[in-house]
Amino acid sequence: MARIAGVDLPKNERVEIGLTRIFGIGRVLSSKILEEIGVNPDIRVKDLTDEDTVKIRAVLERDYRVEGDLRRDISMSVKRLTDIGCYRGIRHRAGLPLRGQRTKTNARTRKGPRKAVVGKKKEA
Repeated sequence: MARIAGVDLPKNERVEIGLTRIFGIGRVLSSKILEEIGVNPDIRVKDLTDEDTVKIRAVLERDYRVEGDLRRDISMSVKRLTDIGCYRGIRHRAGLPLRGQRTKTNARTRKGPRKAVVGKKKEA
């Protein structure tokens, strides 16, 4: 396995897909990086040369925030919003959707699984 940005990339995946395992890199960014260093996106991760791996690592360190740095930046941004008490910060604190969606019936991703309502009896 090639280890890039602290992540072991799966050996049998195409390089273009394998790079998306790194937090902060999607398909578009992955293909842009490979195009920049001149690596064929169709080769497998196991077929990457050490030189290619070093080039990819260098581009990531130079131009992009990925993994730990990106996670830290995101958490600091959320912390700033909650500290100043703005609308988005309050929504983050409450675990609710941030942008005005309906919450009576939807928003299960943010709110988590439904909680049983205490006190209701089912009539048999």
